[in-house]
Amino acid sequence: MERALKLPKLPKLMDREPLVVVVLGPTASGKTALALAIARRFRGEIVNCDSVAMYREFEIGTAKPTAAERAEVPHHLLDCVDPLADVSAGEYARQARQVLREIVLRETALSENDQRRHLPIVSGGTGLYLRALVEGLFPGPQRSEELRNKLRGRAEKRGTEHLHRILRRLDSAAANRIHANDVPKMIRAIEVCLASRRPMTELWRHGREPLQGFRILRLGLNPEREVLYARINQRAAKMFDEGLIAETERLLEKYGAQARPLASLGYKQAVQFLRGEVDRELALAAAQQAHRNYAKRQITWFRREPDVHWLAGIGDDPAIQAEGIAIVEQEI
Repeated sequence: MERALKLPKLPKLMDREPLVVVVLGPTASGKTALALAIARRFRGEIVNCDSVAMYREFEIGTAKPTAAERAEVPHHLLDCVDPLADVSAGEYARQARQVLREIVLRETALSENDQRRHLPIVSGGTGLYLRALVEGLFPGPQRSEELRNKLRGRAEKRGTEHLHRILRRLDSAAANRIHANDVPKMIRAIEVCLASRRPMTELWRHGREPLQGFRILRLGLNPEREVLYARINQRAAKMFDEGLIAETERLLEKYGAQARPLASLGYKQAVQFLRGEVDRELALAAAQQAHRNYAKRQITWFRREPDVHWLAGIGDDPAIQAEGIAIVEQEI
């Protein structure tokens, strides 16, 4: 009896490390639109990487995906944090890594001989959270609420620049990276320096645990600055027109000023209006300026990300979406 010819086993696509697509870029650059386009094409699931969008009840000022978009494409790490809670970059990374593992374990049977993983798509503009997810963070010291309260008190009495000067004395490199208005990050950096008796940036270089078992594809949106700023101004105005002040008033009454997202862009200016510090016109102008300044910092931060495929346009432009999809197609 003639023996059947034994052919060598061909490598399966499923044997490769699963792909994770990261959609990054400044605020209002269309990250959500691009992530949704990729998700529709490749049966993707979107993992939020925006710190404020994680909080429940904060809707208008966060530009979250709509209910229809969430119904069409699975979304993760949205509306999952209590307004009075705090989510560190390390905690976000732990949760996001678990979500990535769960997504790639799901398979879609397209035919008898063809099964494909669901595609995780990380989308958002919080650069530190993304870095923690992909590169890992150093194992920093435990939090000290006593020290944190003292530092918050100093910031209230002497201004945020006072904290920034303290941080600059302890770790000038960290002070260069952290904006003087970002009180939570400054407090954590000072805390780490004092507890470890070493500069935080020195600790950053040791003990990190990068994400393992995945291939990372970064897509970055890089629209022209004038176009981006116009979109930022329009979006901030739309938030005010759609009831940002009323939403802020309700959240302030329910949770008080301790709700951390109330210090974020847009909400902060709405709080200032409600306290009578500025009129509506000045509050809107301040929100627009703050968002533009934030976009500048995001662009600088993301320029340091490695191996980014930069797309010269807005994420809801069909041509940019087609370009992004074509890049993903090559890696699938």
